[in-house]
Amino acid sequence: MPSEHLNVIRNISLISLRHAVIVAEVLNFRQAATVLGTTQSSVSARIKGLEDALGVMLFERRHRGVRLTNAGRCFVAEVSTGIAKIDHAVRTVGALMDGAEGHLSIGLYSPISTGFLADLRRKFRTNYPMIRQSVLEGNESEIIALVREGTLGMAFILGAVNSPDCHSRELWSEPVMVVLPTDHPLAEQEIITWIELADETFLVRHGGAGPKIFEHVVRRISERKRSSRIHRCNVARDTLMAMVAAGEGITLVSKAATYIPFPGVVFRTIVDEPEEAHFNVIWSPHNRNPALLHMLNLATK
Repeated sequence: MPSEHLNVIRNISLISLRHAVIVAEVLNFRQAATVLGTTQSSVSARIKGLEDALGVMLFERRHRGVRLTNAGRCFVAEVSTGIAKIDHAVRTVGALMDGAEGHLSIGLYSPISTGFLADLRRKFRTNYPMIRQSVLEGNESEIIALVREGTLGMAFILGAVNSPDCHSRELWSEPVMVVLPTDHPLAEQEIITWIELADETFLVRHGGAGPKIFEHVVRRISERKRSSRIHRCNVARDTLMAMVAAGEGITLVSKAATYIPFPGVVFRTIVDEPEEAHFNVIWSPHNRNPALLHMLNLATK
């Protein structure tokens, strides 16, 4: 761009451009001043300064108002488009800063369709429809690492979180349930004890909540002076449930998972299980995304 054009641009203010657009709409300095909330002399001075900076006359002054020149008509048409784009950019940035629009990425320990987390995400969509949520499911170490590096805004984890450089907060808890094949001898009972499960083979996933379930089973079985039998599987949740239905073993889930029907299995209460499954949210203190704060506020109401 030639240097003389740059000098012209530097000498033109956005306020003067807005004045020109309003004057072009009403074709009267006095009415334009009323619309702009200023004085007629201020509008007149702004337009004169703009014309001097451009070196062209934009308006022909008349006794009862003004009329656009050909140069003024072309100039105002271009300026109006530019100002509309600037206004849109300002509104967009403002919405992003307020958290009314934007994007929030969420890490999950397992699929969700019911329960606290499903309700939370549904409420968030209702309150903030212009914020897009993206969801990533993975094992705990993976999603915590993604939170720490900023790829994920937040993650929901089963159990306590060992990550000193992140913030965490417990949000909810659910009873622990055992999953049995429908033809299992214990399937007829509504409630079951840990001693009745002590000799069973437990199927536990490598990913998702699998590592926490593994630790829990080992602890409970050892408390009964038995040796745990655990088969760790590198499979998705649906495949694990199919393996239970086929009689390859049993597994544990939290209460919310029982609302998702799966053929060939039943969910039963462990009557002497002293703990519930506790779920925490984790996020980086360095994350300044306003959408994250909105989600945290909703989660703790």
